[in-house]
Amino acid sequence: MTRFKFLHAADIHLDSALHGLERYEGAPVAEIRSATRRAFDNLIELAIEEEVAFLLLAGDLYDGDWKDYNTGLYFIGRMARLREAGIRVFVVAGNHDAASLITRHLRLPDNVRMFSTRHPERIILDDLNTAVHGQGFAHRSVTEDLSRGYPQGDPQRFNIGLLHTCLDGKPGHEPYAPCSVAGLRSKGYHYWALGHVHSREEVCREPWILFPGNIQGRHIREAGAKGCTLVAVENGVVARVEHRDLDVMRWSLCEVDVSGSATVDEIYQQVRETLQSAADAAAGRPVAARLVLRGATSAHAALHADRQHWVQEYRALASALGGAGIWLEKVSLSTSAGIGADQVI
Repeated sequence: MTRFKFLHAADIHLDSALHGLERYEGAPVAEIRSATRRAFDNLIELAIEEEVAFLLLAGDLYDGDWKDYNTGLYFIGRMARLREAGIRVFVVAGNHDAASLITRHLRLPDNVRMFSTRHPERIILDDLNTAVHGQGFAHRSVTEDLSRGYPQGDPQRFNIGLLHTCLDGKPGHEPYAPCSVAGLRSKGYHYWALGHVHSREEVCREPWILFPGNIQGRHIREAGAKGCTLVAVENGVVARVEHRDLDVMRWSLCEVDVSGSATVDEIYQQVRETLQSAADAAAGRPVAARLVLRGATSAHAALHADRQHWVQEYRALASALGGAGIWLEKVSLSTSAGIGADQVI
């Protein structure tokens, strides 16, 4: 009986910046700068802890035309750690990798296999009776359906497709390597490991077609838990699929409906409860939050009469919550006194 596990991750964007967090006293600047590396370290440690057979990286390992080879050297070091643990790594280049000088010039450890960017390839893992199929981006703007050229699955093996794609189009993502669920299903694979979309999405379960999302949120549009997918295979079928958190800093959109509050003190208490909930949900991670107050309230005039005062009050409140801390990236007042108002601080 063949049993093994693998990890599916994507959109690492090593050493990319976390955007939008204003630098005021107390902001975790060092943690922000190192977030993508520390999240990737968590991925490596999870792979070793779970004793996975291999790791799939579905594109955008790097973040465009980076010229700092320290990023690549860091990656090589982590791959060497996986080699020592007997873990193989399979990678397809995404649109950001295609623009990276690092990708072209670094020699990777022998446990890492980069799929061709010229044509689809099939890699056979005889010890696991598994076939992994993939093709990377040759250039940044791939508009053709790469999956169309992937070979049919081997009916005698467990089949995986590794692909960087927008699928049938996702809001906020470039329309690269579009394909369809029907097209992917027609290949006869058991699991499609996708990348490019930065939010986790289980597209299909028969077969499994899944975006794991990115491993570390980098701005407020990437709020919530971020991580990878752990897959267990038994007797040639997917037995279990689990999300695992990897992020070291979390973004949170904290919206407060103040329509039931009559005073600024009541609103302050609502803000406290909302920020505390965000801190609790982050499970000890630092939180970068955007605070948005909405609704019609009789306290509207008092809020807007001294907006900067309330910004500082809310920031002080966030800092005093304890734990790893919450830092407010922005405070938005979208309150009204019966008519529309929209003020951003």
